[in-house]
Amino acid sequence: MRMFSDESDSDFKPKSKVEGSSETQLTEHITNLIDQNDVCVFMKGSKKMPQCGFSQFVVVLMRTYGVAFKDVNVLADNNLRQSIKDFSNWPTIPQVYIKGQFIGGCDIIKEMHEDGSLRELLINEKIIKE
Repeated sequence: MRMFSDESDSDFKPKSKVEGSSETQLTEHITNLIDQNDVCVFMKGSKKMPQCGFSQFVVVLMRTYGVAFKDVNVLADNNLRQSIKDFSNWPTIPQVYIKGQFIGGCDIIKEMHEDGSLRELLINEKIIKE
């Protein structure tokens, strides 16, 4: 009789394009994602299926503004998850970048939404129209 273990077969574990990459390669990968997308969100899960409430809040907010954005699932690779925290010097996920600039996490985005500065930034950066 076969006993089941808590460990999944490696074929079923998430795979990442940057798995096993050096720190320099991860930094380059992160920089490219940020540079190639007007809005880039490093999050838990994806915009189709957020895996935490904070990530979900950011997704809902971006959809509210009609913002197309690149979602990067940090749960797919622990090295990427730690590297983005080191890259931004910010300890939490999600992390939002707009036109190459680190804006902040869910709490900052929420505050900016509430005081109108997020809408203003999105308009000024020509992400959305007035």
